[in-house]
Amino acid sequence: MPSFLDLGVPAELAAVLAASGKTEAFAIQRDTLPDSLAGRDLLGRGRTGSGKTIAFALPLVARLAASGGKRRSGLPRGLVLAPTRELATQIAATVAPLAEAAGLSVTTVFGGVSQRPQEQALRGGVDIVVACPGRLEDLMKQQVVRLSAIEVTVLDEADHMADLGFLPGVTRILQATPAGGQRLLFSATLDRGIDSLARRFLSNPVSHEVDEESVPVGEMTHRVLVVDSTENKTTLVRDLASGTGRRILFTRTKHQAKKLAKQLTAAGIPAVDLHGNLSQNARERNLGAFSSDPVDGGVRVLVATDVAARGVHVDNVDLVVHVDPPMEHKAYLHRSGRTARAGAAGTVVTVVLPEQRRDVKDLLRKAAITAPLEELTTAAVTELVPERAPHVRPAPVQQQQRQAPKQRPAGGEKSGAANPPARRRRRSSGSGAGGQGQPAGARQGGQRQSQGGQRRGGAPRQGR
Repeated sequence: MPSFLDLGVPAELAAVLAASGKTEAFAIQRDTLPDSLAGRDLLGRGRTGSGKTIAFALPLVARLAASGGKRRSGLPRGLVLAPTRELATQIAATVAPLAEAAGLSVTTVFGGVSQRPQEQALRGGVDIVVACPGRLEDLMKQQVVRLSAIEVTVLDEADHMADLGFLPGVTRILQATPAGGQRLLFSATLDRGIDSLARRFLSNPVSHEVDEESVPVGEMTHRVLVVDSTENKTTLVRDLASGTGRRILFTRTKHQAKKLAKQLTAAGIPAVDLHGNLSQNARERNLGAFSSDPVDGGVRVLVATDVAARGVHVDNVDLVVHVDPPMEHKAYLHRSGRTARAGAAGTVVTVVLPEQRRDVKDLLRKAAITAPLEELTTAAVTELVPERAPHVRPAPVQQQQRQAPKQRPAGGEKSGAANPPARRRRRSSGSGAGGQGQPAGARQGGQRQSQGGQRRGGAPRQGR
């Protein structure tokens, strides 16, 4: 395969990629970079994991660096639109080192977090904004940001934005960018109005559609295991989660993801959840724990809804488990694409109850996946999980938290209380007698006790 230098990528940007082990271009990059670096509008189609982010990050940074535009308050020059905050965060992480090498700055804009830091970054002046449509429109309405200086616009995962109902907002945002700017649209599919969006906003675009067989994936093995009861399903899922490698377990609802992560952790298999009900800080914390090396304390299991099916890239995910089969085939493919990425091998397991047989067969047919429905056997589990990770005993955090508020310093005064009433100070003046080291007013045996172990209302306290 050609190198990035062969394709016309500036040397300083190619050096950044080489430092992270990326020296040869993938198919989507090889096909699109000559046109995008030349400034042409482009429509690129390739499935998840095909290398689209680098394919648009390189021309975005290269062209902005070459144009020599000045950084101005509230007027970014590059814009990347993404459907989810997870994807926006990961795009920014890919773009940032390239931008830094070119002397450019990057910021993210998305909902679910305070907008104040985003306002401050924009007003301070940034070159590239990676944004979700909803929050970006909010900031545009507040005149915190204007798109009149945009030179390059990128629309990533356009089909997913259509699925989420974002196309009206995307249309308004594109209308606010200069008509003469370069526009790059990348999508896994071109249905659901993406073709009309391209016709409206892309000027004489060149189209590149990457052959699925040329996408750099390792061997992806699909297994479909049929269980005869929910009890056996629970056992199977726990067994699949207990392996030594990283694995992502997909559930259909947020509640199920949260519940399953707690159950696995309680069973000695540390797990974190990822779904739409989590705050951005919690999402980043959980994803960070899953991305960390398990040897250094990272967790091996991520339980997620479809919010993680796109845009979440973690290296070396050995196994993807569809705990709940998805509703449609595109979700199956995107979930499954979290493993076998960039040449690595991986396995995808779908857990099926008897009443789900027909739906899963139809799902696999639409996804063009050939995998027989297997009855669950011990041999199948052993094959999928040849080695199990040591179980981790969970710390009794909840019990400690329940007891902590009951502890008070001697004299019965609340810890940290400023200027307690004089009467309470007088009552504590003799607290040293008959109960050394025992906090006054502590509960023992479910009854309120005075110093010396007598119940209130009995003999008078010493020191009064």
